[in-house]
Amino acid sequence: MLQTVQKAAQVLRLFTPAQPEWGVTEVAAVLDIPKSGAYALLRTLAAEGLLQRTPNGRYRLGWSLFELSQTLLETSCLLQAARPVMEELVAGWGETTHLAVLVDGQVLYVEKLQGDRALEIVLSRVGKRLPAHCSGVGKVLLAHRPWEEVLAIVERQGLPAFTPNTITTIDRLRVELEEVRLQGFAYDQEEVMVGLCCVAAPIRDESGQVIAAMSLSVPAYRFYPYRQRLTTAVIEAARHVSTQLGYYEDELPRFSQIPSRRQGSGRNQVIGARRR
Repeated sequence: MLQTVQKAAQVLRLFTPAQPEWGVTEVAAVLDIPKSGAYALLRTLAAEGLLQRTPNGRYRLGWSLFELSQTLLETSCLLQAARPVMEELVAGWGETTHLAVLVDGQVLYVEKLQGDRALEIVLSRVGKRLPAHCSGVGKVLLAHRPWEEVLAIVERQGLPAFTPNTITTIDRLRVELEEVRLQGFAYDQEEVMVGLCCVAAPIRDESGQVIAAMSLSVPAYRFYPYRQRLTTAVIEAARHVSTQLGYYEDELPRFSQIPSRRQGSGRNQVIGARRR
């Protein structure tokens, strides 16, 4: 029974934007199972609405998955806690903020809010995955995983270069992740896209485990002059979300102030981080 569930999950994971449609023979070959078994799996998933059969006998994802995804989005404690804080970051800075988790060793973007001054960032749309070694959120998430797990991820996925600034060696990645873990935040300095930088910080649950990361993405020419204030803003925003999720840290101030670019001109962003 468990093996059947596992195979069904493997089938669903095959469907991607690059290959949204699969046939019985292809599924059997990729999963190394008999065609009869692949056919039975696909037919059963289609009967449950998780897949839909096309007129030419192939399969695509079904609308029941869309319904389930909406339920997840509407009931996730992480998203409910993070969205108001992300909205405040966007209002204060006019840039793009991301919320991401680690899935199968990759960054999965689960929320994204874009400000009125922000660049359009196609690579980080909601539901998109990216390698974790090259982004601020990815570095934060990897930094809080055991090193053996990070090595296994790199062995499976490599360290592909997106720009000349991307980390492409395991030694450099190890040093970077150690620094991220110690300082409590990470930078992406034009490592995914030339001309784009970001700063990211961890979000913790009530047990203290890092379950997500939040970031602000800013054009390089605006990032470097404001780097320290951007860093403070993201760290405080992530801490506030962590507090909302039940994480308590003795050194947190009673009120966490999230600085905005507009501070000093009468537009202060203050969030009350109430102690538990």
